[in-house]
This record gives sequence, structure tokens and C-alpha cells, in this order.
Amino acid sequence: MESSSQEIAAITPDQKPNEVVERKLIKEGTVEFESDNLKTTRKTIFQSVHKYKAYVSSDREFKSPDRKTNIVIIRVPSDNFDNLLKDATLGIMNFDVKDINVMDVTEEFLDINARLKTKKELEARYLNLIKQAKNITEILEIEKQIGQLRADIESVEGRLKYLQNNVSFSTLTITSYQNIPDQNEFGEKFKNGFGNGWDNLIWFFVLLTNIWPFIIIVILMFIGLRYHKNRKHKKLG
Repeated sequence: MESSSQEIAAITPDQKPNEVVERKLIKEGTVEFESDNLKTTRKTIFQSVHKYKAYVSSDREFKSPDRKTNIVIIRVPSDNFDNLLKDATLGIMNFDVKDINVMDVTEEFLDINARLKTKKELEARYLNLIKQAKNITEILEIEKQIGQLRADIESVEGRLKYLQNNVSFSTLTITSYQNIPDQNEFGEKFKNGFGNGWDNLIWFFVLLTNIWPFIIIVILMFIGLRYHKNRKHKKLG
């Protein structure tokens, strides 16, 4: 298993050539697979989360006519990433997606620490200068510089905290889905037949509304012929 903190040889301004520095790695993973039973799969995932002292940062469910989908985003201690992935997907033979990425941020980590140290040293010098200021103008100018420097320090500290958090906790996104089976053949035919019958009935009424004058003419002709026929029979009788 690859750890998020491995040792490499690196040199910073305050280090000797042979001094060793921990590698800072950010690990992220995405997997997607089909499940025969989404409820059982979720249970397995959450058991793994508890076992490896991880936590769920997002849990979403979606449903469409032919599929149910569950997306769980997990933050897990980096040393437990591989074990959690293995246990959470236990029994899964085929993955639609399996994408694991490791980003080395050691250089940025060292650079931020160096810049933070420099800025804090400069801030300390400004604080000493303000004690030696001779008038209000000098004090205000130094305080202005300290304010700008403090904003820079907070920004750098925020980035450092973000990196430390992502190095310590890896992110794993698990997407599992279950296909909803189609209806049986009889049910499907019944459904289609009912739908077709209803559509045909509607079209029949539409047709009647378009040809009703002809229907009236035919009825009147039929009545006229019956009337003429009855009179003829009476005359003959």
C-alpha cells in the first residue's frame, strides 16, 4: 500500500544536503460499478467507513425509470485508503470506472513553509520597529505594513492548512447503481394494448368531430329512404 507520506531526499535553504524530507501526497479515487442489491452495497460501504475511521462528506441518491444510483464521497485517513477501497468494493469483479490519482505536493508544501517563515520573521521585525517609532506617522505607516503582511500570512496559512488536510485525508468517491428490470412480457403487452386502445378511442372521437356533417346527411338519407319505402308499401297495399 502506498502511503501519503514517504521520505525523499530534498534540500531547502535551512537544510543540509543529506537531510531527508517527508513526501506530501494527495490521493484521490473514483470508482463506479453495478450492484445486484443497492441496500447491501451501502451497508458494506458504511461498515468500511466506520472500520477505517473515515467519514462521509456527501451521500446522494438518484432514481430514474430504469436505474437507482447512490453516490457516496468519503474522506479517509490516507494510510487507510487502499484498505477501505478493498473492503467497500468487496465482491465487485467488474468496475465501470476505477480511477486512482496521487498528486505529489511536496515541493509546494516546502515552498509555502519557507514563505511563511520569511513573512513571520518580517512581521517580527516590524513589531520591533514599531517600538522604536518616534512619531504617529511612523507608527501608522508600520501598522499599515503589518496589516498587509498579516493578510498575506493568513492566506499562506490557509493554503498550508488545505494541503495538510488533503494529505492527511484522502478522498474516495463511490458510485454504485442498480438496474430496474423491465416488466414481464404479458404485463408489457397489456400496458401497450391499453395505451393503444385509449389512443384509438381518442382518434375516433376526433374523426367524428371532423365528419359529423356527412354523418347527419347519411342519417337523413336513410330516414328518407325508409319513409319513401313505407309509403310505397302502403300504396301497393
